[in-house]
Amino acid sequence: MDRAPSTDFAWAIIGPGRIAHRFAEALAALPATHLRCVHGRDVERAAAFAQRWQREAAAPVRVDTDLDTLLADPRVDAVYVATPHASHAACVRRCLEAGKPVLCEKPLAPTLAQARELVALSRERRVFLMEALWTRLLPLYTGVRRWLDEGAIGTVQALQSSFCFAVPYAPESRLFDPALAGGTLLDIGIYNLAMTRWVLEASPGTCPEPTAMHCAGVLVASGVDQRVAALLEFPGGVSSQFVCAFDGHADNTLRIHGSVGTITVAAPFWGATTAVLARPGQPDQTLHAAHRINGFEEEIEELMHCVRAGRIESPRLPHAETLGLVAWIDTLRARLGVSYPFE
Repeated sequence: MDRAPSTDFAWAIIGPGRIAHRFAEALAALPATHLRCVHGRDVERAAAFAQRWQREAAAPVRVDTDLDTLLADPRVDAVYVATPHASHAACVRRCLEAGKPVLCEKPLAPTLAQARELVALSRERRVFLMEALWTRLLPLYTGVRRWLDEGAIGTVQALQSSFCFAVPYAPESRLFDPALAGGTLLDIGIYNLAMTRWVLEASPGTCPEPTAMHCAGVLVASGVDQRVAALLEFPGGVSSQFVCAFDGHADNTLRIHGSVGTITVAAPFWGATTAVLARPGQPDQTLHAAHRINGFEEEIEELMHCVRAGRIESPRLPHAETLGLVAWIDTLRARLGVSYPFE
């Protein structure tokens, strides 16, 4: 990779939407890194985004209407992709072909076939690639992992989680449009599945495969999933139940049940700062781990650390984990009868 040497790591953003504002907020508060340029289909929106996150006394954040111009800039050290799901693969592919390390919003790609192609390209070109599944990197889960490793709840037997909120059906919305890879599984159920994998894995990317997957769902008129309830069964009688929905509400917690206790990760579990360990006959233990900024700082720092170390994947969120996760989603979508026009 031909990148100008610098101690101040420069980022480009493709897709200056709502989630990119969260990313830019974290980036602006971190030392030795900055936003260099922004690319979006709507030039006015991209310009407003650049102005919003312009640091005082810093070089102007550039707005590139041409993606090739952005990718040809030798001073861009990495790219954050935050476009709608269906365009992730195309954007990531162009970044990798240009030799630019990529942090791509979840899902890395909406199908396993696309994700495999991107991982293969990353490995062929020796360019870093990571899915931006920020939850796995949150400080709170370091403490939860310690409880699990120490056997604080004994043997893990079952998991329960929910991620539900109500939003009106709008067929043109990215949440419901199959051409944009809409649906609850890819947008929010991915967190239920990702943290199921995180709890059960022996090390990142090594989660056992389910022995059975059961699911039921409600599809909207556009053909994508509005609500999904699933039960995954694993070797040894371990199970994971979850519900994700755009048409209702839930407590949005993650509960890990063990042979001698329970860990409850408080809502919202995907951005949690509090967890409680409960065991019969013992006082509850509460763990607090606040975000230093807004939680996105962990994935930003992970990419910068890995790129500077010459890695092409993160040991904390390796390519195998990303592929395993989207494979589960593919299976569940197929059972629900949800397909996308670009498959």
